[in-house]
Amino acid sequence: MPNIQHILDDRVAAAMRAAFPDAAEAPAIVVPAQDPRFGDYQANGAMSLAKQLRKKPRDVAAAVAARLDVADLCEKPEIAGPGFINLHLKPAWVAEQLGLINPDKPEDRLGAPRAVRPETVVVDYSAPNLAKEMHVGHLRSTIIGDALVRTLDFAGHTVVRQNHVGDWGTQFGMLAAFLLNRKAALSAQSPDAKYELKDLEHFYQQAKLWFDSGPGFAILSRQEVVRLQSGDPDAHERWLEFRQISLDHCRRVYERLGVLLTDADIRGESAYNDDLPRVLADLKAAGLLTESEGAQCVFLKDKQGKAKFVAKDGTPLPLIVQKSDEGYLYATTDLAALAFRTGYFPELGNPKSEIPSPKSPRADRILYVVDARQSLHFQMVFECARQAGFAPPHVQLVHVAFGTMMGPDGKPFKTREGGTVKLMDLLGEAEARALALVTAKNAEDVAADRAQPLSDGQKKGIARKVGIGAVKYADLAQNRTSDYIFSWEKMLSLDGNTAPYMQYAYARVRSIFRKGGHEAEQHRADASPIPLAAPQELALGKAILRFPEVLQRAIDDYRPNVLAAYLYDLAQAFTAFYDACPVIQSDEPVRTHRLKLCDLTARAVARGLDLLGIEAAERM
Repeated sequence: MPNIQHILDDRVAAAMRAAFPDAAEAPAIVVPAQDPRFGDYQANGAMSLAKQLRKKPRDVAAAVAARLDVADLCEKPEIAGPGFINLHLKPAWVAEQLGLINPDKPEDRLGAPRAVRPETVVVDYSAPNLAKEMHVGHLRSTIIGDALVRTLDFAGHTVVRQNHVGDWGTQFGMLAAFLLNRKAALSAQSPDAKYELKDLEHFYQQAKLWFDSGPGFAILSRQEVVRLQSGDPDAHERWLEFRQISLDHCRRVYERLGVLLTDADIRGESAYNDDLPRVLADLKAAGLLTESEGAQCVFLKDKQGKAKFVAKDGTPLPLIVQKSDEGYLYATTDLAALAFRTGYFPELGNPKSEIPSPKSPRADRILYVVDARQSLHFQMVFECARQAGFAPPHVQLVHVAFGTMMGPDGKPFKTREGGTVKLMDLLGEAEARALALVTAKNAEDVAADRAQPLSDGQKKGIARKVGIGAVKYADLAQNRTSDYIFSWEKMLSLDGNTAPYMQYAYARVRSIFRKGGHEAEQHRADASPIPLAAPQELALGKAILRFPEVLQRAIDDYRPNVLAAYLYDLAQAFTAFYDACPVIQSDEPVRTHRLKLCDLTARAVARGLDLLGIEAAERM
């Protein structure tokens, strides 16, 4: 089924051209109506066109409506307010479209079409620094990135996941120098000791104290980095061990969180180390490199030759790509990674422990899911890449920025003691709280004869889905550019725009089929229209049909919260339908029609949750 909003937008735009052929092209601006009493969709383009033509907006809207060809899917257009064109979908058309999307196909796309022009999209997300446990600061990048990966893949694009982990540089030199310095003492304690990440993190904390306390240990750390960068076998072996311990931890976090990242998606900073001299050489060849106080810098200029990035005092801001001690920075590695992803570097020079000689994905679009505080960094890196030729004009470079997760005090989320919240601890608490919720809810439903008792194993399985889902949904339901307050009570509530509410709505639909002894699949081969006699049936049917346009808007704006808001609206429409329209108790053929609506609702909820990386629960 085509996107309804797109159909109406095209039809209104054609009517505007027909009514005023000599006017400059103006957008139709078709949007879902805010109040269903005034229509299902609203076209607002007549007002901007009227301004151009210097005519009354209502007169322009009337002229457009007179030429608007929508009789196949809408009632007669209505003019409202200063020049809105209100559009009501015909119940018979809605019924027909529901029938067409009802047959269950392998992907169960619910009418969502595949991309007309599929792209190769690289999504750079999560990117923890190794040698430390993942904490809540990594949560938003990981789950927002994962939701984008899922939706883009579902839309038909070729998606390349990239986990740009911090696995190179001074922190590893510090860790190696510390362990070498303490080798005798540590060996005496446990000669055959195998380090765990908690050991490395403790060692790193001690090493940082030594590093900051005097120049001696700092010199040793930098010497270890030099040995590593020059290919010293012992230094490389130590680095591999530290790296693997850290990556094992990341893998466990990703598995528990239910995201798609795997070891095959890791392309750390180390992968680009041998390409960094070429980055500098090519920047120099492009006339972009300038030495400033011993460092190699890029001072980016606009087409008029003026500084493109300036400090508050008006002085030009440099993008530093090599320090005075010849060390490289994040910007250098980011430029090398970008050049590899676009195909400017067709393969990596020496990928260390990565897959040998990985080939460039030759991306059409690269998304960087990184917090908003890095906005200036990415603006400068993107502009530098454009001017150096690393990124051709056709390649889109997008910083998918996001805000901060805040505690109840309005400050970045911390433990009660003021420390960083480890991600594994957060997920463990989420599951524990969800288990208490599921246990209480099941006891309540059993007492009211609404459900059968759940076993301990079933409760734990549901609690995992609910707890992890609640953490993810609470984040994804927010406008990603905003900060938000983390609240256990709010995210685990069975009321409001929460994962448990969505999961409970899905479970309630499935319980209808269990109680009535019906199989949902038996109705999915029928493509005949689904009659919608009651207003609640019609409202639910229209909500189901909005899935394709909502999905497209979520992809276009890189905003999973658009999809979350739709799921909430859909669940509310189902609740209104469920309260007003008996399903199992109805006579045929009404019972079958309503069972189909129930099944389509459950499929839309399950598909939407899956695209957000959240599991649906058959029972709550």
